[in-house]
Amino acid sequence: MRMRLGPFVAALVVAATVCVTALAGSQAPPGVTKTKFVIGGTFPLTGAASSYAPIPVGMKVYFTHINARRGTDKKRGVSGRQIVWKYYDDGYNPANTAQQTRKLVEEDKVFALFGGLGTEPQQAVVDYLNQRKVPQLFVSTGATEFDANYSQDPYTIGWQPDYFAEGTIYGKYAAANWPDKKIGVIYQNDSYGKNYLDGLRNGLGSKQSNITTTEGFAVTDTSVAAQVSRIKAANVDVIAIFGTPTPTIRTYATMKALKFRPSEVLVNSVSATDTFMKLALANADAATVNGSISTAYLMDPQEPKYANTAGMKLYRAQMAKWAPNADPNNGLYLYGMAKAYDVVKILGLAGKNPTRAKLVYAARHMNWVNPFTIPGVKIKTSPSDPFPISQVKLIRFQDGRWNEFGSLISGRGGT
Repeated sequence: MRMRLGPFVAALVVAATVCVTALAGSQAPPGVTKTKFVIGGTFPLTGAASSYAPIPVGMKVYFTHINARRGTDKKRGVSGRQIVWKYYDDGYNPANTAQQTRKLVEEDKVFALFGGLGTEPQQAVVDYLNQRKVPQLFVSTGATEFDANYSQDPYTIGWQPDYFAEGTIYGKYAAANWPDKKIGVIYQNDSYGKNYLDGLRNGLGSKQSNITTTEGFAVTDTSVAAQVSRIKAANVDVIAIFGTPTPTIRTYATMKALKFRPSEVLVNSVSATDTFMKLALANADAATVNGSISTAYLMDPQEPKYANTAGMKLYRAQMAKWAPNADPNNGLYLYGMAKAYDVVKILGLAGKNPTRAKLVYAARHMNWVNPFTIPGVKIKTSPSDPFPISQVKLIRFQDGRWNEFGSLISGRGGT
Protein backbone atom coordinates (compact mmCIF):
# COMPACT_ATOMS: atom_id res chain seq x y z
CA MET A 1 0.00 0.00 0.00
CA ARG A 2 2.75 2.43 0.84
CA MET A 3 4.39 1.84 -2.52
CA ARG A 4 1.12 2.80 -4.22
CA LEU A 5 0.29 5.75 -1.94
CA GLY A 6 3.67 7.43 -2.49
CA PRO A 7 3.13 8.22 -6.19
CA PHE A 8 -0.51 9.17 -5.48
CA VAL A 9 0.47 11.66 -2.74
CA ALA A 10 3.27 13.02 -4.90
CA ALA A 11 0.79 13.59 -7.71
CA LEU A 12 -1.52 15.48 -5.33
CA VAL A 13 1.37 17.68 -4.20
CA VAL A 14 2.32 18.47 -7.79
CA ALA A 15 -1.31 19.24 -8.67
CA ALA A 16 -1.69 21.50 -5.65
CA THR A 17 1.52 23.31 -6.51
CA VAL A 18 0.32 23.87 -10.06
CA CYS A 19 -2.99 25.23 -8.76
CA VAL A 20 -1.32 27.57 -6.29
CA THR A 21 1.09 28.81 -8.96
CA ALA A 22 -1.77 29.40 -11.37
CA LEU A 23 -3.71 31.25 -8.68
CA ALA A 24 -0.70 33.40 -7.84
CA GLY A 25 -0.26 34.17 -11.53
CA SER A 26 -3.90 35.18 -11.86
CA GLN A 27 -3.48 37.59 -8.95
CA ALA A 28 -0.37 39.26 -10.32
CA PRO A 29 -1.03 42.88 -11.30
CA PRO A 30 -0.91 43.93 -14.94
CA GLY A 31 2.58 44.46 -16.26
CA VAL A 32 4.29 42.05 -13.85
CA THR A 33 5.50 38.56 -14.68
CA LYS A 34 8.30 36.42 -13.29
CA THR A 35 10.62 37.87 -15.91
CA LYS A 36 9.59 41.48 -16.50
CA PHE A 37 8.07 44.76 -15.39
CA VAL A 38 6.17 46.64 -18.08
CA ILE A 39 6.07 50.36 -17.31
CA GLY A 40 5.40 53.46 -19.39
CA GLY A 41 4.91 57.19 -19.70
CA THR A 42 3.91 60.03 -22.01
CA PHE A 43 6.20 62.82 -23.19
CA PRO A 44 6.20 65.63 -25.77
CA LEU A 45 8.47 64.12 -28.41
CA THR A 46 7.10 66.60 -30.94
CA GLY A 47 5.51 70.05 -30.78
CA ALA A 48 6.11 73.17 -28.70
CA ALA A 49 7.65 71.32 -25.75
CA SER A 50 9.67 68.74 -27.71
CA SER A 51 12.88 70.08 -26.16
CA TYR A 52 12.02 67.73 -23.27
CA ALA A 53 12.32 64.66 -25.50
CA PRO A 54 15.72 63.65 -24.02
CA ILE A 55 14.09 62.80 -20.67
CA PRO A 56 12.56 59.41 -21.60
CA VAL A 57 15.74 58.57 -23.51
CA GLY A 58 17.81 59.17 -20.38
CA MET A 59 15.41 56.92 -18.49
CA LYS A 60 15.73 54.24 -21.16
CA VAL A 61 19.52 54.35 -20.97
CA TYR A 62 19.47 53.67 -17.23
CA PHE A 63 16.85 50.92 -17.54
CA THR A 64 18.94 49.28 -20.26
CA HIS A 65 21.97 49.44 -17.96
CA ILE A 66 19.99 47.78 -15.16
CA ASN A 67 18.69 45.09 -17.52
CA ALA A 68 22.24 44.29 -18.68
CA ARG A 69 24.18 44.32 -15.41
CA ARG A 70 23.96 41.83 -12.57
CA GLY A 71 22.87 43.20 -9.21
CA THR A 72 24.01 42.15 -5.76
CA ASP A 73 21.59 39.23 -6.07
CA LYS A 74 23.54 38.08 -9.18
CA LYS A 75 20.45 38.63 -11.31
CA ARG A 76 19.96 41.01 -14.21
CA GLY A 77 17.25 43.64 -14.06
CA VAL A 78 15.30 44.18 -10.85
CA SER A 79 15.35 40.91 -8.89
CA GLY A 80 15.54 39.03 -12.18
CA ARG A 81 12.80 41.02 -13.90
CA GLN A 82 13.70 42.98 -17.02
CA ILE A 83 12.29 46.50 -17.30
CA VAL A 84 10.22 47.01 -20.44
CA TRP A 85 9.93 50.79 -20.96
CA LYS A 86 7.16 52.04 -23.23
CA TYR A 87 6.68 55.75 -23.86
CA TYR A 88 4.53 57.64 -26.32
CA ASP A 89 4.39 61.13 -27.78
CA ASP A 90 1.56 63.35 -26.56
CA GLY A 91 2.82 66.59 -28.10
CA TYR A 92 2.16 68.36 -24.77
CA ASN A 93 -1.55 68.14 -25.62
CA PRO A 94 -3.79 66.95 -22.74
CA ALA A 95 -6.21 65.25 -25.15
CA ASN A 96 -3.33 63.24 -26.60
CA THR A 97 -2.05 62.47 -23.10
CA ALA A 98 -5.43 60.97 -22.20
CA GLN A 99 -5.48 58.86 -25.34
CA GLN A 100 -1.93 57.59 -25.00
CA THR A 101 -2.38 56.93 -21.28
CA ARG A 102 -5.42 54.77 -21.99
CA LYS A 103 -3.33 52.88 -24.54
CA LEU A 104 -0.62 52.22 -21.97
CA VAL A 105 -3.12 51.06 -19.35
CA GLU A 106 -5.68 49.20 -21.42
CA GLU A 107 -3.60 47.84 -24.31
CA ASP A 108 -0.03 47.63 -23.04
CA LYS A 109 -1.20 46.63 -19.55
CA VAL A 110 1.54 48.57 -17.78
CA PHE A 111 2.26 48.03 -14.11
CA ALA A 112 2.68 51.75 -13.51
CA LEU A 113 3.33 55.06 -15.24
CA PHE A 114 6.52 56.98 -14.52
CA GLY A 115 7.79 60.43 -15.39
CA GLY A 116 4.86 61.65 -17.52
CA LEU A 117 5.65 65.23 -18.49
CA GLY A 118 3.70 68.46 -18.29
CA THR A 119 1.39 70.06 -15.75
CA GLU A 120 -1.82 70.21 -17.77
CA PRO A 121 -1.13 66.96 -19.69
CA GLN A 122 -0.70 65.06 -16.42
CA GLN A 123 -3.65 66.80 -14.78
CA ALA A 124 -5.78 65.35 -17.56
CA VAL A 125 -5.19 61.75 -16.43
CA VAL A 126 -5.01 62.01 -12.63
CA ASP A 127 -8.64 60.98 -12.10
CA TYR A 128 -8.51 58.20 -14.69
CA LEU A 129 -5.42 56.62 -13.15
CA ASN A 130 -6.44 56.99 -9.51
CA GLN A 131 -9.91 55.56 -10.17
CA ARG A 132 -8.21 52.49 -11.63
CA LYS A 133 -5.49 52.46 -8.96
CA VAL A 134 -2.73 52.68 -11.55
CA PRO A 135 0.35 54.41 -10.07
CA GLN A 136 1.20 57.77 -11.69
CA LEU A 137 4.61 58.27 -10.17
CA PHE A 138 7.42 60.82 -10.41
CA VAL A 139 5.56 63.02 -12.89
CA SER A 140 7.88 65.44 -14.68
CA THR A 141 6.29 68.60 -13.38
CA GLY A 142 6.72 70.56 -10.21
CA ALA A 143 3.08 71.62 -9.97
CA THR A 144 2.31 71.55 -6.26
CA GLU A 145 -0.93 69.60 -6.63
CA PHE A 146 0.84 66.42 -7.72
CA ASP A 147 2.29 66.11 -4.23
CA ALA A 148 -0.07 68.17 -2.09
CA ASN A 149 -3.20 66.18 -3.09
CA TYR A 150 -1.79 62.84 -1.99
CA SER A 151 -4.75 62.04 0.29
CA GLN A 152 -7.20 62.69 -2.55
CA ASP A 153 -5.07 61.11 -5.29
CA PRO A 154 -2.95 58.52 -3.46
CA TYR A 155 -1.65 56.89 -6.66
CA THR A 156 -0.07 60.14 -7.91
CA ILE A 157 3.23 61.63 -6.77
CA GLY A 158 5.72 64.14 -8.14
CA TRP A 159 9.50 64.03 -7.98
CA GLN A 160 11.27 67.32 -8.57
CA PRO A 161 11.01 70.38 -6.28
CA ASP A 162 7.60 71.97 -6.65
CA TYR A 163 7.15 75.21 -8.57
CA PHE A 164 5.48 77.07 -5.72
CA ALA A 165 8.45 76.34 -3.45
CA GLU A 166 10.88 77.35 -6.17
CA GLY A 167 8.99 80.59 -6.73
CA THR A 168 9.09 81.17 -2.98
CA ILE A 169 12.88 80.87 -3.03
CA TYR A 170 13.10 83.56 -5.71
CA GLY A 171 10.77 85.79 -3.73
CA LYS A 172 12.78 85.42 -0.54
CA TYR A 173 16.01 86.10 -2.39
CA ALA A 174 14.55 89.21 -4.05
CA ALA A 175 13.15 90.54 -0.77
CA ALA A 176 16.49 90.08 0.97
CA ASN A 177 18.79 91.29 -1.81
CA TRP A 178 16.68 93.68 -3.88
CA PRO A 179 14.22 95.11 -1.34
CA ASP A 180 13.51 98.26 -3.36
CA LYS A 181 13.68 96.93 -6.92
CA LYS A 182 10.58 96.78 -9.10
CA ILE A 183 9.78 93.36 -10.53
CA GLY A 184 8.04 92.45 -13.78
CA VAL A 185 6.89 88.88 -14.41
CA ILE A 186 6.32 87.12 -17.72
CA TYR A 187 4.68 83.76 -17.11
CA GLN A 188 3.05 80.87 -18.90
CA ASN A 189 -0.66 81.44 -18.40
CA ASP A 190 -1.55 78.00 -17.05
CA SER A 191 -1.18 76.09 -13.79
CA TYR A 192 2.56 75.77 -14.42
CA GLY A 193 3.28 79.48 -14.69
CA LYS A 194 0.73 80.50 -12.07
CA ASN A 195 2.35 78.15 -9.52
CA TYR A 196 5.61 80.03 -9.93
CA LEU A 197 3.94 83.43 -9.74
CA ASP A 198 2.07 82.49 -6.56
CA GLY A 199 5.31 81.21 -5.03
CA LEU A 200 7.14 84.43 -5.93
CA ARG A 201 4.46 86.47 -4.18
CA ASN A 202 4.61 84.19 -1.17
CA GLY A 203 8.37 84.54 -0.88
CA LEU A 204 8.27 88.32 -1.24
CA GLY A 205 5.99 88.54 1.78
CA SER A 206 5.59 92.19 2.73
CA LYS A 207 7.42 93.13 -0.47
CA GLN A 208 4.73 91.75 -2.80
CA SER A 209 4.00 95.26 -4.04
CA ASN A 210 7.45 95.21 -5.68
CA ILE A 211 5.75 93.23 -8.46
CA THR A 212 4.51 96.12 -10.59
CA THR A 213 3.46 94.23 -13.72
CA THR A 214 2.64 90.66 -14.78
CA GLU A 215 2.22 89.43 -18.35
CA GLY A 216 0.90 86.02 -19.32
CA PHE A 217 1.31 84.06 -22.55
CA ALA A 218 0.03 80.77 -23.96
CA VAL A 219 2.54 77.97 -24.49
CA THR A 220 1.48 77.88 -28.15
CA ASP A 221 2.08 81.61 -28.73
CA THR A 222 4.73 82.27 -31.35
CA SER A 223 5.68 85.69 -29.99
CA VAL A 224 6.05 87.35 -26.60
CA ALA A 225 6.98 90.76 -28.03
CA ALA A 226 3.86 92.49 -26.73
CA GLN A 227 4.34 91.13 -23.21
CA VAL A 228 8.04 92.01 -23.04
CA SER A 229 7.33 95.49 -24.45
CA ARG A 230 4.82 96.21 -21.70
CA ILE A 231 7.22 94.95 -19.01
CA LYS A 232 9.97 97.18 -20.41
CA ALA A 233 7.59 100.16 -20.45
CA ALA A 234 6.92 99.58 -16.74
CA ASN A 235 10.59 100.43 -16.02
CA VAL A 236 11.21 97.39 -13.88
CA ASP A 237 14.59 96.51 -12.40
CA VAL A 238 14.01 92.76 -12.35
CA ILE A 239 12.31 90.42 -14.81
CA ALA A 240 11.17 86.97 -13.70
CA ILE A 241 10.70 84.49 -16.55
CA PHE A 242 8.38 81.61 -15.70
CA GLY A 243 7.93 79.55 -18.85
CA THR A 244 8.90 76.34 -20.59
CA PRO A 245 12.13 76.40 -22.64
CA THR A 246 10.95 77.62 -26.05
CA PRO A 247 9.09 80.73 -24.81
CA THR A 248 11.90 81.38 -22.32
CA ILE A 249 14.47 81.45 -25.11
CA ARG A 250 12.07 83.62 -27.11
CA THR A 251 11.83 86.02 -24.16
CA TYR A 252 15.59 86.48 -24.01
CA ALA A 253 15.70 87.05 -27.78
CA THR A 254 12.92 89.64 -27.52
CA MET A 255 14.71 91.40 -24.67
CA LYS A 256 17.78 91.75 -26.88
CA ALA A 257 15.71 92.99 -29.83
CA LEU A 258 14.04 95.62 -27.65
CA LYS A 259 17.33 96.55 -25.95
CA PHE A 260 15.71 95.73 -22.63
CA ARG A 261 18.40 95.20 -19.99
CA PRO A 262 16.97 94.95 -16.47
CA SER A 263 19.61 94.76 -13.77
CA GLU A 264 18.45 91.30 -12.63
CA VAL A 265 16.88 88.25 -14.30
CA LEU A 266 15.21 85.29 -12.60
CA VAL A 267 14.50 82.21 -14.72
CA ASN A 268 12.72 79.06 -13.57
CA SER A 269 14.81 75.89 -13.30
CA VAL A 270 12.80 73.99 -15.91
CA SER A 271 14.29 76.23 -18.61
CA ALA A 272 17.68 76.72 -17.01
CA THR A 273 19.71 73.80 -18.33
CA ASP A 274 23.02 74.59 -20.03
CA THR A 275 21.54 73.45 -23.32
CA PHE A 276 18.63 75.88 -23.16
CA MET A 277 20.77 78.74 -21.93
CA LYS A 278 23.21 78.27 -24.78
CA LEU A 279 20.27 78.52 -27.15
CA ALA A 280 19.26 81.69 -25.33
CA LEU A 281 22.78 83.03 -25.87
CA ALA A 282 22.63 82.14 -29.53
CA ASN A 283 19.29 83.92 -29.95
CA ALA A 284 20.12 86.88 -27.69
CA ASP A 285 23.57 87.84 -26.39
CA ALA A 286 25.76 87.57 -23.32
CA ALA A 287 24.77 91.00 -22.06
CA THR A 288 21.12 89.88 -21.92
CA VAL A 289 21.64 86.38 -20.53
CA ASN A 290 24.61 86.73 -18.18
CA GLY A 291 23.74 87.13 -14.52
CA SER A 292 20.46 85.19 -14.74
CA ILE A 293 19.62 83.42 -11.48
CA SER A 294 17.88 80.06 -11.11
CA THR A 295 17.97 76.92 -8.93
CA ALA A 296 19.38 73.41 -9.36
CA TYR A 297 19.16 70.08 -7.56
CA LEU A 298 20.92 67.81 -10.08
CA MET A 299 24.59 67.81 -10.93
CA ASP A 300 25.48 69.72 -14.07
CA PRO A 301 27.15 67.41 -16.63
CA GLN A 302 29.37 70.32 -17.70
CA GLU A 303 30.52 71.24 -14.20
CA PRO A 304 34.20 70.18 -13.86
CA LYS A 305 33.99 69.61 -10.10
CA TYR A 306 31.50 66.77 -10.66
CA ALA A 307 33.44 65.04 -13.43
CA ASN A 308 35.03 62.44 -11.13
CA THR A 309 32.01 61.67 -8.97
CA ALA A 310 30.64 58.13 -9.14
CA GLY A 311 27.31 59.39 -10.44
CA MET A 312 28.78 61.42 -13.29
CA LYS A 313 31.15 58.62 -14.30
CA LEU A 314 28.21 56.20 -14.41
CA TYR A 315 26.12 58.69 -16.38
CA ARG A 316 28.74 59.32 -19.04
CA ALA A 317 29.68 55.65 -19.36
CA GLN A 318 26.08 54.53 -19.88
CA MET A 319 25.28 57.38 -22.27
CA ALA A 320 28.33 56.47 -24.36
CA LYS A 321 27.32 52.80 -24.35
CA TRP A 322 23.57 52.98 -24.95
CA ALA A 323 23.00 56.41 -26.54
CA PRO A 324 26.25 57.20 -28.35
CA ASN A 325 24.65 59.77 -30.66
CA ALA A 326 23.09 61.80 -27.86
CA ASP A 327 24.74 64.86 -26.31
CA PRO A 328 25.71 63.91 -22.74
CA ASN A 329 26.13 67.59 -21.87
CA ASN A 330 22.37 68.06 -22.22
CA GLY A 331 21.21 67.95 -18.61
CA LEU A 332 17.80 66.54 -19.55
CA TYR A 333 19.39 63.16 -20.26
CA LEU A 334 20.83 63.24 -16.75
CA TYR A 335 17.42 64.30 -15.40
CA GLY A 336 15.93 61.19 -17.01
CA MET A 337 18.65 58.94 -15.65
CA ALA A 338 18.29 60.39 -12.15
CA LYS A 339 14.55 59.76 -12.23
CA ALA A 340 15.06 56.22 -13.53
CA TYR A 341 17.40 55.53 -10.61
CA ASP A 342 14.55 56.16 -8.18
CA VAL A 343 12.15 54.12 -10.33
CA VAL A 344 14.47 51.13 -10.06
CA LYS A 345 14.78 51.61 -6.30
CA ILE A 346 11.04 51.49 -5.66
CA LEU A 347 10.49 48.60 -8.10
CA GLY A 348 12.94 46.65 -5.97
CA LEU A 349 11.27 47.74 -2.74
CA ALA A 350 7.93 46.44 -4.03
CA GLY A 351 9.26 42.99 -3.12
CA LYS A 352 9.27 39.51 -4.62
CA ASN A 353 5.53 39.64 -5.21
CA PRO A 354 5.03 43.25 -6.26
CA THR A 355 1.64 44.92 -6.32
CA ARG A 356 0.62 48.44 -7.22
CA ALA A 357 -0.18 49.15 -3.59
CA LYS A 358 3.30 48.01 -2.51
CA LEU A 359 4.84 50.19 -5.20
CA VAL A 360 2.97 53.27 -4.01
CA TYR A 361 3.92 52.47 -0.41
CA ALA A 362 7.57 52.37 -1.45
CA ALA A 363 7.18 55.74 -3.21
CA ARG A 364 5.73 57.20 -0.01
CA HIS A 365 8.62 55.89 2.10
CA MET A 366 11.76 56.85 0.21
CA ASN A 367 14.95 57.73 2.06
CA TRP A 368 18.21 57.59 0.16
CA VAL A 369 20.78 59.55 -1.79
CA ASN A 370 20.48 59.65 -5.58
CA PRO A 371 23.98 59.62 -7.14
CA PHE A 372 22.98 62.20 -9.74
CA THR A 373 21.81 64.95 -7.38
CA ILE A 374 23.92 67.79 -5.99
CA PRO A 375 25.79 66.49 -2.92
CA GLY A 376 23.66 66.90 0.18
CA VAL A 377 20.32 66.62 -1.60
CA LYS A 378 18.22 63.76 -0.22
CA ILE A 379 15.40 61.75 -1.75
CA LYS A 380 12.92 61.45 1.07
CA THR A 381 9.18 61.01 1.50
CA SER A 382 6.87 60.01 4.31
CA PRO A 383 3.10 59.77 4.80
CA SER A 384 3.20 63.37 6.05
CA ASP A 385 5.78 64.67 3.54
CA PRO A 386 4.99 63.71 -0.06
CA PHE A 387 7.68 65.84 -1.74
CA PRO A 388 10.62 63.60 -2.84
CA ILE A 389 13.08 66.44 -3.55
CA SER A 390 12.89 69.73 -1.67
CA GLN A 391 16.49 70.96 -1.48
CA VAL A 392 18.09 73.14 -4.15
CA LYS A 393 21.01 75.50 -4.67
CA LEU A 394 20.87 78.92 -6.23
CA ILE A 395 22.85 79.18 -9.47
CA ARG A 396 23.99 82.14 -11.58
CA PHE A 397 24.68 82.00 -15.33
CA GLN A 398 27.91 83.61 -16.46
CA ASP A 399 30.04 83.20 -19.58
CA GLY A 400 28.28 80.14 -20.92
CA ARG A 401 27.76 78.09 -17.77
CA TRP A 402 25.96 77.97 -14.45
CA ASN A 403 27.75 78.46 -11.15
CA GLU A 404 26.35 77.39 -7.79
CA PHE A 405 26.36 79.83 -4.91
CA GLY A 406 25.15 79.66 -1.33
CA SER A 407 24.08 76.58 0.60
CA LEU A 408 21.24 74.12 0.09
CA ILE A 409 17.85 75.73 0.68
CA SER A 410 14.18 74.82 0.52
CA GLY A 411 11.18 76.95 -0.32
CA ARG A 412 9.06 74.83 2.02
CA GLY A 413 10.99 75.68 5.16
CA GLY A 414 14.13 74.14 6.55
CA THR A 415 17.12 73.04 4.50
